[in-house]
Amino acid sequence: MSGLQNRKAVLAIGGGLAVLLGAGIAIGIMMRDHGPTTPPPASRAGLVVETGTDQPSLDPARPLRCFVGGQFVGMATLADCAKKNGVATRALDVGVDSTGALAAASDTGPVIQPLSPSEAKVTPLQPPPPAPVEATPAASAAAGTGLATSICWRRDTDWRKLPAEMSLNACVQALFAGKCEKPGEAIYGRWGEETIRLVPRHVEISADNRTFRPLAEQNGACAISPIG
Repeated sequence: MSGLQNRKAVLAIGGGLAVLLGAGIAIGIMMRDHGPTTPPPASRAGLVVETGTDQPSLDPARPLRCFVGGQFVGMATLADCAKKNGVATRALDVGVDSTGALAAASDTGPVIQPLSPSEAKVTPLQPPPPAPVEATPAASAAAGTGLATSICWRRDTDWRKLPAEMSLNACVQALFAGKCEKPGEAIYGRWGEETIRLVPRHVEISADNRTFRPLAEQNGACAISPIG
């Protein structure tokens, strides 16, 4: 009897091993036909896309923050923002708003810091050049003192470079002398790598085109105090 029982146990074990072996072969064939069951790395960790730094530009097809009457009205292209303001595209003031984002508004909108000459289209001034330096005694005195000179830029619809390098005082006088601004408005310029702007009653300067500090006072007759 014991021999018969042992023979039955061996047969049962052999049958079980055969079933397991057959199941393993079937799974292998299924994996070969249907590909690996392990999920791809993207499905486990999420898709990662690397992009480059988005530099500010004046691409007419690029959406930017649009202001109408000083109020933010959403993202729009230059042409669409101009239509919302009821003006031509070139009449918009394009620059950086208080949030640091590229924005556009009409001259009745909020103060917008313009792009620096390296970021914006540059249109050189054509001769003969204006002569406000000679017309203002303070500028004439500064020009002959041996002070540091640099390129002076005027901001109109584009950046315009004055023909000759000059001192900071001469640049301020050339750009802003005799002009007064209303509250909430500003006139921009550049002296070398620094941004200068005329706001009500004084001139300000910034090395980063964002943070401005007082540079010179302006009296009620729109005359600017000499610098340096």
